[in-house]
Amino acid sequence: MLTLLRQCNALLDKPDLAKLLLRITLGGLLFFHGWHKVLAGTGAIQGMLEAQGVPGFIGYGVLIGEVVAPILLVLGILCRLSALSIFFTMIVAWLLVGTGKTFTLTPVGAWGIEDLVYYAMAALTVMLLGCGRYSVMSNPEWR
Repeated sequence: MLTLLRQCNALLDKPDLAKLLLRITLGGLLFFHGWHKVLAGTGAIQGMLEAQGVPGFIGYGVLIGEVVAPILLVLGILCRLSALSIFFTMIVAWLLVGTGKTFTLTPVGAWGIEDLVYYAMAALTVMLLGCGRYSVMSNPEWR
């Protein structure tokens, strides 16, 4: 039995592949949110910011956190910095639209801010793990 467990562990011990899958998942899924903002504009976000007394032009920052950073993350470029950008984008999203949902459940039983927490924690995980060896950048300092 121990031999089987060792073989299984050796077969599945692929931390660089796991990092790549995490980056593709986080960046790929978040990019769809950003692409919507590219097509529809950032006016709604700018309006929410202005309602809170924050200059509306800061709403363009969502394009960095939901378009540029996810692309860089998937490609394996500046992963920790990109993940940090995504993390802060999720904090701002929570402050703008999620605080009222923090202690709620959706009609299907999911946490009201489940998606925000998923993206924030996945970004935090990438920040701590780094890019791994699978990247379009050969220089590890740019990963």
